[in-house]
Amino acid sequence: MFAAPLIDEASRLVAALRARGAKIVTAESLTGGLIAAVLTEVAGSSEVFECGFVTYSNAAKEQELGVGGELLARHGAVSAEVAQAMAVGALARIKADVAVSSTGLAGPGGGSPAKPVGLVYLGAAVRGRPAIHVECRFGDIGRVSIRQASTAAALALLWQALAGDGRAQGGGGLGLP
Repeated sequence: MFAAPLIDEASRLVAALRARGAKIVTAESLTGGLIAAVLTEVAGSSEVFECGFVTYSNAAKEQELGVGGELLARHGAVSAEVAQAMAVGALARIKADVAVSSTGLAGPGGGSPAKPVGLVYLGAAVRGRPAIHVECRFGDIGRVSIRQASTAAALALLWQALAGDGRAQGGGGLGLP
């Protein structure tokens, strides 16, 4: 189902979370559960994976994650602000230490000049730290490819969030196994 490099990265991330005794929660829109799926593909992930939200509609983002209607109206669901609010909202609702979120436009339609197909925002929050985000512009490379690339980018953003130093990297840079 997933390419070996993505499973390897998820395995390193699960091992790093396990070493820290940390739990993770996902809050997904664009990826529709793919981030949760790749993490739970790893044997032993039940030690670190707490919960996954798939909040595709704005109403679900509001109800399940507490994303403000005003925030959605002002910035739109596809925005850095909403990605961060989704991650923060997931942490507020679930006893976990780190959260990751995804929102964007996978196409094939629905894009605009300001927000084209392939525009993705990912958010991450570590309890006790400010939420962070990354903007990805994958282009109109196809729905499946955008969602897969977003999943890989979300794992990279998790490393950045765990490092807390603004650098996206693999486990070796964190001093973690």
